[in-house]
Amino acid sequence: MSATWSGVTVDCLDPQRLARFWSALLGREEGPTEPGWVYLGRRGDTVPRLVFQPVPEPKRGKTRIHLDVTVDDIEAGIAKVLALGGSSTGEQHAYDEGVVVVMRDPEGNEFCLAQYF
Repeated sequence: MSATWSGVTVDCLDPQRLARFWSALLGREEGPTEPGWVYLGRRGDTVPRLVFQPVPEPKRGKTRIHLDVTVDDIEAGIAKVLALGGSSTGEQHAYDEGVVVVMRDPEGNEFCLAQYF
């Protein structure tokens, strides 16, 4: 038996809105999708696709799994997230290998922007 990581699914109130945010941030195009859902990317892409699944309830509490997004300029990355409708948690960590800033997408899902040196 073989197993391949093929995607990450995000529960959300507004799949179209969240997909637009992540598409603009990551440069991922919409792929084949199901009614009401939005898929960024396709099966077989070199990176897992992002799937936005509609749910009736808003996010509550801290996101237990999050995405790490590497940028080449942390300040420009933060500015882009904010311009796209995301927000900052104010949490930042400096490590020998780089800096990590915890951000939120428009529905409050936390993710990390990282710039490695």
